[in-house]
Amino acid sequence: MDRTDRIGKRARVAGWLRRVQREDPGAGRDRRADLILDVVGLGWPVCPAAHPLEYGCSCDRIGCPSPGMHPVSFAWQTQATTDVVQVARWLELHPDANFVTATGVAHDVLDVPAEAGELALQALGSEVGPVAACGPDRQLFFTATRGTPVDEDEWWPCELDCHPETLDEHPGLRWHCRGSYVLLPPSRHPSGEEMHWIRGPETPLPDPLRVLDVLTDACDTVGASAVDSRWLMGM
Repeated sequence: MDRTDRIGKRARVAGWLRRVQREDPGAGRDRRADLILDVVGLGWPVCPAAHPLEYGCSCDRIGCPSPGMHPVSFAWQTQATTDVVQVARWLELHPDANFVTATGVAHDVLDVPAEAGELALQALGSEVGPVAACGPDRQLFFTATRGTPVDEDEWWPCELDCHPETLDEHPGLRWHCRGSYVLLPPSRHPSGEEMHWIRGPETPLPDPLRVLDVLTDACDTVGASAVDSRWLMGM
């Protein structure tokens, strides 16, 4: 299915979903559905995630280390989809769920401390792609992916590669590609803040190496004024 077909299908499903929501006076979730279906229309695979509660996380895990910031299913890599009908079904069945997008398929994400992100936004100017604020402390820079080479032998790992189980090893600059995911707006962050787009997802995806170069400099600049700069690069 090409992009035009996906957009047309997305519009039909969005209309159906709004009709369903209007039948429920307490729903009021048109904006949430629009934001998620917008990225699905761009070919970004998504799946439902847990959401934060007052006492922690909506999942059954006691003492969840990442409340509201992980997929509902352990099979998220195979579950993530661009099928708008399935996504609309999830939106209806899980009205409180956050959503994540699997990285390394349609895009990668460079994930940095918010202070470094602000510096990078100024430096990149019009070269920047989609950027999302994830809570008060992080910004997500979406880029083209290096994760799907035509020749599998061309795949190259990077010491900045970040996976869900290694987040603590990368408190500074993180590169989400194969085998990782990030939250999508308007997901609720454990801080209580709602994620939002700084630069919209319709912005063309830039080359990751150019963005990486600027973000690395920004992290170095922030680190120069930190008491202990090791946190910036996960050292």
